[in-house]
Amino acid sequence: MKKALIVVDVQNDFCEGGALAVPGANEVIPYINALMEENEYDQIVLTQDWHPANHKSFASNNGRKVGESIILNGVPQFMWPDHCIQGTFGAEFHKDLNRDKVTHIIQKGKNVEIDSYSGFQDNNHFMKTGLDDFLKYHDIQLLEIVGLAMDYCVKFTCIDAVNSGYVTCLHFNGTRAVNVKPDNGRDAIYDMIQKGVTVLG
Repeated sequence: MKKALIVVDVQNDFCEGGALAVPGANEVIPYINALMEENEYDQIVLTQDWHPANHKSFASNNGRKVGESIILNGVPQFMWPDHCIQGTFGAEFHKDLNRDKVTHIIQKGKNVEIDSYSGFQDNNHFMKTGLDDFLKYHDIQLLEIVGLAMDYCVKFTCIDAVNSGYVTCLHFNGTRAVNVKPDNGRDAIYDMIQKGVTVLG
Protein backbone atom coordinates (compact mmCIF):
# COMPACT_ATOMS: atom_id res chain seq x y z
CA MET A 1 0.00 0.00 0.00
CA LYS A 2 1.58 3.28 -1.11
CA LYS A 3 1.60 6.00 1.52
CA ALA A 4 2.04 9.74 1.68
CA LEU A 5 2.77 12.20 4.46
CA ILE A 6 0.65 15.35 4.33
CA VAL A 7 2.16 18.27 6.25
CA VAL A 8 -0.50 20.92 6.76
CA ASP A 9 0.38 24.62 6.90
CA VAL A 10 3.64 24.66 8.89
CA GLN A 11 4.07 28.34 8.04
CA ASN A 12 5.54 31.28 9.93
CA ASP A 13 2.21 32.94 10.68
CA PHE A 14 0.99 29.80 12.48
CA CYS A 15 4.22 29.37 14.46
CA GLU A 16 5.67 31.21 17.43
CA GLY A 17 5.59 34.98 16.87
CA GLY A 18 3.26 34.69 13.86
CA ALA A 19 0.08 36.61 13.14
CA LEU A 20 -2.07 33.60 14.06
CA ALA A 21 0.32 31.63 16.25
CA VAL A 22 -0.88 28.19 17.35
CA PRO A 23 0.19 27.43 20.95
CA GLY A 24 3.05 24.92 20.92
CA ALA A 25 3.30 24.97 17.13
CA ASN A 26 7.09 24.96 17.03
CA GLU A 27 7.15 21.74 19.09
CA VAL A 28 5.74 19.72 16.19
CA ILE A 29 8.50 20.60 13.73
CA PRO A 30 11.18 18.21 15.10
CA TYR A 31 8.56 15.46 15.25
CA ILE A 32 7.58 16.02 11.61
CA ASN A 33 11.22 16.12 10.55
CA ALA A 34 11.81 12.81 12.32
CA LEU A 35 8.84 11.21 10.54
CA MET A 36 10.28 12.24 7.18
CA GLU A 37 13.74 10.97 8.12
CA GLU A 38 12.75 7.65 9.67
CA ASN A 39 9.98 6.51 7.30
CA GLU A 40 9.83 5.71 3.61
CA TYR A 41 6.96 7.74 2.15
CA ASP A 42 6.10 7.47 -1.53
CA GLN A 43 5.12 11.13 -1.50
CA ILE A 44 5.53 14.00 0.96
CA VAL A 45 3.13 16.87 0.34
CA LEU A 46 3.07 20.27 2.02
CA THR A 47 -0.08 22.36 2.07
CA GLN A 48 0.32 26.13 2.20
CA ASP A 49 -2.27 28.73 3.16
CA TRP A 50 -1.84 31.31 0.41
CA HIS A 51 -4.29 34.16 0.84
CA PRO A 52 -4.61 37.33 -1.22
CA ALA A 53 -4.39 40.46 0.96
CA ASN A 54 -8.09 41.22 0.43
CA HIS A 55 -9.29 37.78 1.50
CA LYS A 56 -12.77 37.86 2.99
CA SER A 57 -11.90 35.60 5.92
CA PHE A 58 -9.88 38.49 7.38
CA ALA A 59 -11.66 40.61 9.98
CA SER A 60 -9.87 43.69 8.60
CA ASN A 61 -11.56 43.28 5.21
CA ASN A 62 -15.05 43.10 6.70
CA GLY A 63 -14.98 45.89 9.29
CA ARG A 64 -15.24 43.20 11.95
CA LYS A 65 -13.29 42.17 15.02
CA VAL A 66 -11.18 39.02 15.17
CA GLY A 67 -13.31 36.26 16.69
CA GLU A 68 -16.62 37.41 15.23
CA SER A 69 -18.46 35.29 12.68
CA ILE A 70 -20.18 36.18 9.44
CA ILE A 71 -21.92 34.22 6.70
CA LEU A 72 -19.65 34.13 3.66
CA ASN A 73 -21.21 32.70 0.51
CA GLY A 74 -23.68 30.72 2.59
CA VAL A 75 -21.08 29.25 4.96
CA PRO A 76 -20.32 30.46 8.53
CA GLN A 77 -16.91 32.15 8.51
CA PHE A 78 -14.81 32.89 11.59
CA MET A 79 -13.07 36.25 11.36
CA TRP A 80 -9.31 35.75 11.45
CA PRO A 81 -6.46 38.21 11.71
CA ASP A 82 -4.62 38.85 8.45
CA HIS A 83 -2.35 35.84 7.92
CA CYS A 84 -0.40 33.89 5.30
CA ILE A 85 -0.67 36.64 2.70
CA GLN A 86 0.82 35.64 -0.63
CA GLY A 87 4.47 36.54 -0.97
CA THR A 88 4.99 37.57 2.66
CA PHE A 89 7.30 36.12 5.32
CA GLY A 90 4.26 34.92 7.26
CA ALA A 91 3.18 32.70 4.36
CA GLU A 92 6.59 31.04 4.03
CA PHE A 93 7.24 27.60 5.47
CA HIS A 94 9.03 27.67 8.81
CA LYS A 95 12.80 27.59 8.29
CA ASP A 96 13.24 24.59 10.63
CA LEU A 97 10.92 22.37 8.59
CA ASN A 98 13.11 20.03 6.55
CA ARG A 99 11.88 20.14 2.96
CA ASP A 100 14.58 17.98 1.35
CA LYS A 101 12.21 15.08 0.67
CA VAL A 102 9.10 17.10 -0.20
CA THR A 103 7.66 16.03 -3.54
CA HIS A 104 4.71 18.42 -3.96
CA ILE A 105 3.19 21.63 -2.58
CA ILE A 106 -0.53 22.43 -2.60
CA GLN A 107 -1.56 26.06 -2.12
CA LYS A 108 -5.03 26.79 -0.78
CA GLY A 109 -7.17 29.74 0.26
CA LYS A 110 -6.34 31.63 -2.93
CA ASN A 111 -9.95 32.53 -3.75
CA VAL A 112 -10.85 35.90 -2.18
CA GLU A 113 -14.46 34.86 -1.72
CA ILE A 114 -14.12 31.63 0.28
CA ASP A 115 -11.79 30.11 2.84
CA SER A 116 -10.14 26.71 2.42
CA TYR A 117 -9.29 24.90 5.64
CA SER A 118 -8.91 21.51 3.97
CA GLY A 119 -5.96 20.62 1.81
CA PHE A 120 -8.44 18.98 -0.58
CA GLN A 121 -11.06 21.66 -1.27
CA ASP A 122 -12.55 24.97 -0.23
CA ASN A 123 -15.06 25.30 2.60
CA ASN A 124 -17.96 25.39 0.13
CA HIS A 125 -16.81 22.06 -1.37
CA PHE A 126 -16.86 23.82 -4.74
CA MET A 127 -13.24 24.13 -5.87
CA LYS A 128 -10.73 21.30 -5.49
CA THR A 129 -7.07 22.04 -4.76
CA GLY A 130 -5.63 19.25 -6.89
CA LEU A 131 -4.41 17.22 -3.90
CA ASP A 132 -6.76 14.29 -4.51
CA ASP A 133 -5.84 14.14 -8.21
CA PHE A 134 -2.12 14.18 -7.34
CA LEU A 135 -2.46 11.38 -4.78
CA LYS A 136 -4.61 9.19 -7.00
CA TYR A 137 -2.26 9.71 -9.95
CA HIS A 138 0.52 8.29 -7.76
CA ASP A 139 -1.65 5.41 -6.48
CA ILE A 140 -1.50 6.58 -2.87
CA GLN A 141 -3.89 4.71 -0.56
CA LEU A 142 -2.64 5.57 2.95
CA LEU A 143 -2.26 9.10 4.29
CA GLU A 144 -0.45 10.14 7.45
CA ILE A 145 -1.31 13.72 8.40
CA VAL A 146 0.45 16.27 10.62
CA GLY A 147 0.61 20.04 10.94
CA LEU A 148 -1.40 23.10 11.96
CA ALA A 149 -3.90 23.64 13.31
CA MET A 150 -5.51 20.45 14.58
CA ASP A 151 -8.97 21.95 15.09
CA TYR A 152 -9.19 23.64 11.69
CA CYS A 153 -7.02 22.83 8.66
CA VAL A 154 -5.75 19.49 9.95
CA LYS A 155 -9.20 18.31 10.99
CA PHE A 156 -10.86 19.18 7.69
CA THR A 157 -7.97 17.71 5.69
CA CYS A 158 -8.29 14.45 7.65
CA ILE A 159 -12.06 14.24 7.21
CA ASP A 160 -11.84 14.99 3.48
CA ALA A 161 -9.13 12.32 3.18
CA VAL A 162 -11.45 9.70 4.67
CA ASN A 163 -14.31 10.87 2.47
CA SER A 164 -12.05 10.60 -0.57
CA GLY A 165 -11.36 6.93 0.21
CA TYR A 166 -7.92 7.06 1.84
CA VAL A 167 -6.86 5.12 4.91
CA THR A 168 -6.20 8.16 7.10
CA CYS A 169 -4.00 8.48 10.18
CA LEU A 170 -3.37 11.58 12.27
CA HIS A 171 -0.13 11.81 14.25
CA PHE A 172 -1.30 13.36 17.53
CA ASN A 173 2.25 14.40 18.42
CA GLY A 174 2.62 16.12 15.07
CA THR A 175 -0.20 18.62 15.50
CA ARG A 176 -1.43 21.34 17.83
CA ALA A 177 -4.78 23.11 18.19
CA VAL A 178 -5.37 26.85 18.02
CA ASN A 179 -8.20 26.40 20.60
CA VAL A 180 -10.24 29.52 19.92
CA LYS A 181 -12.48 27.90 22.51
CA PRO A 182 -10.70 25.76 25.14
CA ASP A 183 -12.27 22.45 24.08
CA ASN A 184 -11.86 22.87 20.30
CA GLY A 185 -8.85 20.56 20.10
CA ARG A 186 -10.47 17.82 22.14
CA ASP A 187 -13.68 18.10 20.15
CA ALA A 188 -11.73 17.92 16.89
CA ILE A 189 -10.17 14.61 17.94
CA TYR A 190 -13.58 13.13 18.77
CA ASP A 191 -14.99 14.41 15.49
CA MET A 192 -12.15 12.92 13.45
CA ILE A 193 -12.39 9.54 15.18
CA GLN A 194 -16.15 9.43 14.56
CA LYS A 195 -15.49 10.13 10.88
CA GLY A 196 -13.04 7.24 10.57
CA VAL A 197 -9.64 8.85 11.17
CA THR A 198 -7.11 6.73 13.10
CA VAL A 199 -5.27 8.80 15.71
CA LEU A 200 -1.71 7.66 16.38
CA GLY A 201 0.01 8.51 19.69
